[in-house]
Amino acid sequence: MRHDELSSIIDHTLLAPEATTADITALVAEAARLRTYSVCVSPSHLPLSVPDHVKVAAVCGFPSGTHTATVKATEARAIAAAGADEIDMVINLGALRGGDIDAVRDEIALVRQAATNVVLKVIIESAVLSDPEIVSACRAAEDGGADFVKTSTGFHPAGGASTHAVELMRKTVGDRLGVKASGGIRTLADARAMIEAGASRLGCSASAQILAELDC
Repeated sequence: MRHDELSSIIDHTLLAPEATTADITALVAEAARLRTYSVCVSPSHLPLSVPDHVKVAAVCGFPSGTHTATVKATEARAIAAAGADEIDMVINLGALRGGDIDAVRDEIALVRQAATNVVLKVIIESAVLSDPEIVSACRAAEDGGADFVKTSTGFHPAGGASTHAVELMRKTVGDRLGVKASGGIRTLADARAMIEAGASRLGCSASAQILAELDC
């Protein structure tokens, strides 16, 4: 795998709540140097000036997913209005685990309607879920109009991405949706494993280190 092949599927990410404007400026500069696909930031850092070849993604309902559907839709609308190209939203995990799949689907659809001109990625927090719940979450995301399903926020104590979850997510959505692996991807071996499992996008805060391994 070449540098440009890997960098072109990385969302270079900084979501630490203590991140400053200077930290985000440095993130953008690093993304430009590494030629990552995008930067992924908290919505309070929008609007964001980036080079033409770098997209902007922002999170929604992050990190708990327990915001009301109306709040998530309002946030998504504001994110889109601030110029973001992509939105990574967290589902209501309690609703999913409680079996209210309709509520999960309807919430995703409401966010989709609020931000029609952006790529919508749906974070299912796969480490918290059983295999049947992962499948249900992916189906709800597809039915709600999402473009991607995404493993994790990277903030849950249960953990981040796993190759098993990525494989199951890819099997469920086929080629109809993208699959983003995020959370705990810190080495080139991690990145390769997620891609081999079926990930078409990676969320990484360790992008520079991963790509440096590839360049060695």
